[in-house]
Amino acid sequence: MNQRTIKNVVHLRGKGLHTGAEVNVEIHPAAPNSGIKFKRVDIEGQPEIPADASYVGSTLRNTTIQRGDAAVSTIEHLLSAMFACGIDNAMIHIDGPEVPIIDGSALPFVNAIKEAGIDESDEECEILVVRDPLHYIDPDTGSEVSVFPADTFELTALIDFNSELLGLQYANYNSYTDYDNEVASSRTFVFLHELDQLIQHNLVKGGGLDNAVVFVEEIPAQEELDRIMDSFGEKDIKVEPGGILNKGGLKFENEPARHKLLDMIGDLALVGKRIQGRVIVTKPGHTTNVNLAKRLKQLFREQKKLKGIPKYDPTQKPLYDVVDIAKKLPHRYPFLLVDKIISLTDKEVVGVKNVTFNEGYFQGHFPNNPVMPGVLQIEAMAQTGGILALNTVPDPENWDTYFLKIDKAKFKRKVVPGDSVIFKLELLKPIRRGIVNMQASAYVGETMVSEAELTAQIVRRPV
Repeated sequence: MNQRTIKNVVHLRGKGLHTGAEVNVEIHPAAPNSGIKFKRVDIEGQPEIPADASYVGSTLRNTTIQRGDAAVSTIEHLLSAMFACGIDNAMIHIDGPEVPIIDGSALPFVNAIKEAGIDESDEECEILVVRDPLHYIDPDTGSEVSVFPADTFELTALIDFNSELLGLQYANYNSYTDYDNEVASSRTFVFLHELDQLIQHNLVKGGGLDNAVVFVEEIPAQEELDRIMDSFGEKDIKVEPGGILNKGGLKFENEPARHKLLDMIGDLALVGKRIQGRVIVTKPGHTTNVNLAKRLKQLFREQKKLKGIPKYDPTQKPLYDVVDIAKKLPHRYPFLLVDKIISLTDKEVVGVKNVTFNEGYFQGHFPNNPVMPGVLQIEAMAQTGGILALNTVPDPENWDTYFLKIDKAKFKRKVVPGDSVIFKLELLKPIRRGIVNMQASAYVGETMVSEAELTAQIVRRPV
């Protein structure tokens, strides 16, 4: 999949659910790899806030991102629409602190994006691929989260408000789901007793029956209902069949579960990457969703870090075995420290060293706690890099490789007998006048054990 943005600028206007302030939103195209950002155009300097889980400042009844003193709240519906429409990059100009609620769903944003059109770039998307199951109970909320490998992005939301009116509900989303008609149109919802508390705390100033479904578990006296509804300018409201205040009823029998699914999609958009995996959340909410987004973002970082690690299959025949290597390098026992070359190109080489207790240096180097010396790890890197350097000359047996510089050497984990160390050397710049600059990395399994920048020179042997 390639990265996508919108073709044309699109404008939306409406009230913030909690602030009640009139807000203008403009969605602008953005370059590949820029991600989705909000720009507070009403603040001096027009600060930008990335739509990223690491910038979340609050998850109290909505998702708010913050950078310094600038914040944008109730971003989840807009981000849900953008994620489902496949928008990877956009700059969202906003002249207030909260994204407008409009009708309480994501459908107005979907319609705006489709009206603007979608532009696909030549840059590929970065995809978080779930490879191992993940299961935990969110410590902040008690919600249960499970993530599994899958061929596509799939979500399941299971809700339980301990309410006889709503009961247990669930909703699913996958690549076959008609997001526009089955998810995006579901509206935010609230219980009447919660609404009264929110009003008393000077919240939901922009709320009303035109942008939220209000459920009534215990029917109050009409005078009490009139008092609450009067705060929203609503008159002559009665409880409709099914225990809701909205005329016309629900759009779906499980509309609350579908809206929770909508919110999940928007909050998981804060990972900033496409996702391949199946996510199941019991009792989802913004705190749980954002905590999961942070975990998935960390997982992506780890995957990206491991992406360049060479894969070693000991059953496969190497490109060069130790006999072949001895023909190319002048080193001999006990200083020939590379057993195999498993990959070689004009810019990269990968070698393997099988560490055994029979190595000569173990007799005197920590004899009761055998550890491969760091300097010998560097030497093994250099010998592996020597194969890369000597591969550039037609008669490698007549050349030697000498160190000029070792820089930024780091040793991250002990190397001990039984380890198979994989050395990866990459050219940092083209070889000129025999000078070779290489980035060297050493791994045991998927763990980096050491790294360094090496500079060497290949020199013809004297006759």
